[in-house]
Amino acid sequence: MDKHALAAFLRNRREQIRPEDVGLPRGPRRRTPGLRREEVAQLAHISTDHYSRLEQARGRHPSRQVLQGISRALRLSDQERAHLFSLAGELEHDRDRLPSREVAPSTTALLERLADTPALVVDNTCQIIAWNPLAAALFEDFSAVRASDRNILRRIFLRTDGDGDAFGITDRGRLLTSAVSYLRVATTQYPDSAELRSLIAELLAGSTEFAQLWNSQQLQIDHHAKQVFHHPQVGRIELDFDILSVPDRDQQVVLFTAEPGSSAYQNLQLLKVIGTQLMDVPA
Repeated sequence: MDKHALAAFLRNRREQIRPEDVGLPRGPRRRTPGLRREEVAQLAHISTDHYSRLEQARGRHPSRQVLQGISRALRLSDQERAHLFSLAGELEHDRDRLPSREVAPSTTALLERLADTPALVVDNTCQIIAWNPLAAALFEDFSAVRASDRNILRRIFLRTDGDGDAFGITDRGRLLTSAVSYLRVATTQYPDSAELRSLIAELLAGSTEFAQLWNSQQLQIDHHAKQVFHHPQVGRIELDFDILSVPDRDQQVVLFTAEPGSSAYQNLQLLKVIGTQLMDVPA
């Protein structure tokens, strides 16, 4: 635990938070930049004395619960929270949990702006946690399926409807290798996660293809490649896909793009019109 660095970090972050950012009135007599110490303590559900001692580099080692409360009170990003835990001599994540699947507002806004680009947000377990309308038109209407069925690995390896490749994906080898590699990385970050162990056991039991990839110990993540889809309404679409990591979260934004004027681009424009209304889903 680096008491002095921790104290400086807390003080700096406290001074950057405006009272109105956390629903507090500014008041006419406020002279302290940002929040007062007692306000942070109140928001973090700890005593003012405990918080003040941390800022003065005189505090005892804070518990994980205290650190989590302070993180919420100071509106820390995932990257800032990781730094806070490191300064306090703690691991960034609970080993028995997965990270939050909450998508940052800025990432949601990005998806909304990508009108001509199918875009997904996935976590390291390949769980789809956000998408834009064009992605729903290309893949499927994710809002119409259970959250557990939005996992790419479950969808590809464990599909049982027998109507061909999942999501219309053809030549899927590199995509599957990357997806399984992300899952392998997640096991090193969250080795005691019951949810992660359950997912891997389910995939191993239900798919010999997954078992072969998993047991190969291969680790290869392609951040850029081409992927061919066969869509039931518009036919063959060859798209570039790029994987962009969200810096302060264990999440990736997956973008599928086509050269303007190409047949793939024209098919995407057609999908914008079709949406999900003609997908093979019972009325």
